[in-house]
This record gives sequence, C-alpha cells and structure tokens, in this order.
Amino acid sequence: MLLSRWRQWRRWRRNRPFWGGLFAILAGAEICALPLAPLKVMLQQGVAGIPSVLMGIVMIVLGLTAWFAPPQRSLAGVLTTLVATAALVLSNLGGFLIGTLLGILGGGLMFAWQPYAAPRRSPTPQSPTPTGSTLHTDPQGAQP
Repeated sequence: MLLSRWRQWRRWRRNRPFWGGLFAILAGAEICALPLAPLKVMLQQGVAGIPSVLMGIVMIVLGLTAWFAPPQRSLAGVLTTLVATAALVLSNLGGFLIGTLLGILGGGLMFAWQPYAAPRRSPTPQSPTPTGSTLHTDPQGAQP
C-alpha cells in the first residue's frame, strides 16, 4: 500500500515542474512573512506592507499553477521571475533577498521544465542480405 502511494507520488511529481513550483511557493511565503508579522510590527510598517502581501500571494498562486496546470508553466515561470525581481524593490529587498533568489530560481525551473516523452520505437530492422549488408533501394526503385 505504501509503496503504491510512493509510486503515485513520484509519477505525479515527475509529470509537472514540481521543484520550480515549490521554490515559487517558498519565495511567496518568504515575501509574505514579514508584513504578516504581529500586529505591533505591522502597524509600524503601515500601507507599505500591502505590495509585499500581494506579491507573495501572486507567487504562491503561480507556483500552484505550475503544479496543477503544467501546460501554463512557461507563462507562470516568466511571471514568477518578474514578480520576484519587482519584489526586490517593492518588498523589503524581496524578503531580505531570500524570496527574490528563490523566486528567480523557481521561475527559471518552471520555464525550463519539459514534459517527459516516452522513447520512440525504432522501425523494425530489415533482414540482412546473404552478404551481410541490408538491401536498399534508390528513389527510382532500382536496386544497387
């Protein structure tokens, strides 16, 4: 039972840009963390905390988008990188640089991820001729 669950988890994880989405979610959580501090700290920050919370939520949503809608990974990756870069200026140095770096890494991994394609079967080989070479024909149909 546990082994089959593990195999299902691995199959799910490999069919989507899992690590890029995880890094984007962690980056969003990091950027949201400081503005969602206790009320005393939040009151000192004032309205300046709103962009931080919004950018963090957007990065979390983009990470979840990469997980649950893999065909949208390219757009999610580019937007994650842009939001992470904007957070550097608008949000406490992007979560003290940690959020920005995680966001750029996650966006790059999402953008670069490619779905796994099953290997193609090679065409059946032709039977060799008595001399050991395969029989080839030219486009006009004449034999060599």
